[in-house]
Amino acid sequence: MADYIMAQANGRTIPKEDKIFGISNRAKAMIAKEGRDKVVNATIGALLDDDGKLVVLSSVADVFKTLAPEDYAEYAPIGGIAEFKPAIRKAAFFDFEPKSFTEVVATPGGTGGIRDIIGNYSKPGDAVLTSDWYWANYKSIAGEIGRTLETYTLLNEEGTFNKEDFSAKLNEILAKQDSLVIIINTPAHNPTGYSMTLGDWDCIIDAVKEAGSDKKITLYVDVAYIDFAGDESEYRKFLPKLEGLPENILPVIGYSASKTFTLYGMRCGAMICMAPTAEIAAEFKQVCEFSARASWSNSPRAAQKVIAKIYEDEDLLAKVNAERAYYRDLLIKRGKAFEQAASDADLEIVPFDAGFFASVPCDNPDEVSKKLEAEGIFLVPLAKGLRVSVASVSEARCREIPAKIKAAMK
Repeated sequence: MADYIMAQANGRTIPKEDKIFGISNRAKAMIAKEGRDKVVNATIGALLDDDGKLVVLSSVADVFKTLAPEDYAEYAPIGGIAEFKPAIRKAAFFDFEPKSFTEVVATPGGTGGIRDIIGNYSKPGDAVLTSDWYWANYKSIAGEIGRTLETYTLLNEEGTFNKEDFSAKLNEILAKQDSLVIIINTPAHNPTGYSMTLGDWDCIIDAVKEAGSDKKITLYVDVAYIDFAGDESEYRKFLPKLEGLPENILPVIGYSASKTFTLYGMRCGAMICMAPTAEIAAEFKQVCEFSARASWSNSPRAAQKVIAKIYEDEDLLAKVNAERAYYRDLLIKRGKAFEQAASDADLEIVPFDAGFFASVPCDNPDEVSKKLEAEGIFLVPLAKGLRVSVASVSEARCREIPAKIKAAMK
């Protein structure tokens, strides 16, 4: 919006339409007109089956049918219902048992945690740091509460983690401010599918330690896609590296039940601190619950109750995990099919490991996106390239898309 009538700009530039939802709406309109077989809608950030229908774990849906009215109608406590907290801790950590001081605060999806962490662990006017490939809503959230988003170059010329630029940007920002929130989206990074290796994590932790004990650093690890990346234990091997850190470094895990339990519309998530001291953990709970009360108030109770019920029944939990594993394997096959097809088409992509999305570096993403739309292929143009949702299209489509992107780029 260039001009405001009654509203205040407050330093923001607000588009008339959300970019991703706008493109998706155009895809849906073409589907209605031309038919589903003529359109590839690779914009959706949710897992769809090969017929384009939303995947909802039946084992989770069955639990909803057992809820009593008070299980979904009553207000939940600000930080989450009592039985939800140990359940979501188990979901987030799986077979890893933290030795640090943990506190859980329920959030409306993963988004709520990002907003609460930036609001409480940075000051108005501060910069927040993430990689140059990032979920666009990070910038919107930071700007909405008077912060800015700064980025480091995620990958070097060899296609591996750019530890030098991460460290340089970290120190550049900390030369101007005494605290910093760093958002690390891994594994199965949105929008690229990159996953931080254990070696990458060593570099990150070394850099934040070297920043000095006079700087406060909050390391927010957005693990929204962790349970669709691959083996649950394998992809949590980085977690022990977040323990035993100096008291000026606070790791926080941002967990999305929206993804793991296919509860997108129920808006369920949690932020879990891994604090080095009990006092820091208690403060985390206090300030995050205060900010929750002042924004969304409390998160929906029903999804919390469903997750609690699942973790109270070992057989039910095993059923949910097995059903999710089936769809995870489906997703992994799609991602690898896209990766192989990109290689066959000589199309450069950001190094892909797992997840809902893959990305194609591109100098003119908006122009290429419009060309592809004319052919019935809907992708999301980002600042540095094109995002492809392998979660929302079939394996066959994943094999077709790269050659068509390559042709459009020419």
